[in-house]
Amino acid sequence: MAFMFRSHKLKTSRKQHSLNRQIAGGIVLITLGAIAVVWVINTVFFGSFYIARKQSTMENAYTQLSHAELEGKLYTDDYRTTFESLCANENLQIMVSSSGGEVLLSSQNQNDLMMAQLYRSMFFGQGQEGSRVLYSDASYSVLKLHDPKMDADFLVLWGTLPDDNMILIRSAMNSINASVLLSSRFLAFAGVISIVLAVVVAILMTWYITRPVLRLTRISKEMTALNFKAKYIPGRHPNEVDDLGIHMNQLSETLEDTIKRLKQANADLQRDLDLRDQNERMRRDFSSSVSHELKTPLALIRGYAEGLLDSVNDDEESRRFYCEVIMDEADKMNHIVSQLLSLNQIEFGENVMTMEHFDVVEVAESVLKQNQLLLEQEGITLSFAHPEDCYVWADSFFTEQVLTNYVSNAIHYCKGEKELRVEITERDRDVHIEVFNSGDPIPEESIPHLWEKFYKVDKARTRAYGGSGIGLSVVKAVMDTFHKECGVTNRENGVAFWFELDK
Repeated sequence: MAFMFRSHKLKTSRKQHSLNRQIAGGIVLITLGAIAVVWVINTVFFGSFYIARKQSTMENAYTQLSHAELEGKLYTDDYRTTFESLCANENLQIMVSSSGGEVLLSSQNQNDLMMAQLYRSMFFGQGQEGSRVLYSDASYSVLKLHDPKMDADFLVLWGTLPDDNMILIRSAMNSINASVLLSSRFLAFAGVISIVLAVVVAILMTWYITRPVLRLTRISKEMTALNFKAKYIPGRHPNEVDDLGIHMNQLSETLEDTIKRLKQANADLQRDLDLRDQNERMRRDFSSSVSHELKTPLALIRGYAEGLLDSVNDDEESRRFYCEVIMDEADKMNHIVSQLLSLNQIEFGENVMTMEHFDVVEVAESVLKQNQLLLEQEGITLSFAHPEDCYVWADSFFTEQVLTNYVSNAIHYCKGEKELRVEITERDRDVHIEVFNSGDPIPEESIPHLWEKFYKVDKARTRAYGGSGIGLSVVKAVMDTFHKECGVTNRENGVAFWFELDK
């Protein structure tokens, strides 16, 4: 019962915090905020802005009339039309009078009221309650004036024209207040409509946006049930959500492939367990091969040691020869045992590979330098083609071991032109390393067996230089550990052994 209550509570919480509600609420809040900001600006600043704009209009009218007076056109009949147009277009009331009080030019019939307001502006405006001076200079003054007789506020400009005649320009303030009130009402009306539209748009937009998200949610639920058949289909105009859907498709494919690999790995593990007995037989075969390989040097050591013991030859030179044979065979046994131990450790995972990023050119140069004396003794011409540097991902020690085995084989089998060539080539994703020696090709039937333990193409020649037939088996084991390829190719005038490493 408690679990059902928690489940119901979780679903209710998800519904309350759904993406639809969050987006819709955000759009409505943004709309309300914008309307509120505009309403506050209109209420607080519109009146001041309107007064400043009307003051600038009155000052421009004063300037225009002053210019007309200087040009001698102000009091002519021809200018009357321009004067009336100025008053009507800018909603101004203008009166020009002489210093004696004679009205010379007026836009109103009630000149007495305007004359009284002119005098009030001149003598009482500044100190009158509800009135204040907005601007003043030698030519004119601009006031916000309260007329008690009319019980109304006016914006008034009074001053003198260049001919010393008096001028009064006024505009009623009640139009400003009416404009502010009308604007506020209009904004309230527009705000209601905007909120309704915002709600409708929010519903449509959230439906459009969340529809693919809900599809992705359903697909993710299928993926949790390990059903990878459900796929997301992008729209005709892909967006970021479609990109997410495509990536989820890729993730689904990757997970499916990974699960297949895991199942395959489990099957391989089971097979390995089943092959445990077979591996034991391989160990016995390996021991048999080792004993067979060591039998010859042990027999030689025993024979020559018995010869020394029985004093077959008493001269110093013969004894030295016997001792050299014994030492040489002991060295061969030591080499065989060392390679067998190394191969055994690699094959059974006892040697941990350390993957590092190193310059394989430096490793190759080191191997060639170690074999420089042997190359000169054999009269072999060496060429090394490589980039300035070439970094790979591998174990540097085992990479050096692979190169050492290749170079050692190439030196001992080099014939004909006596040429040994090492090439390092960078490719798109890996590096190809090749060791070529001139000489006889390897028989095609022997190539598949080269990597087997103790396999020798020319047993007599291999025995002559101390080869054990294990070196290439070590190379194969190392490359299998790297999960990279190695191989051999017969050329027209020799043989090329190669391997690859990751960049």
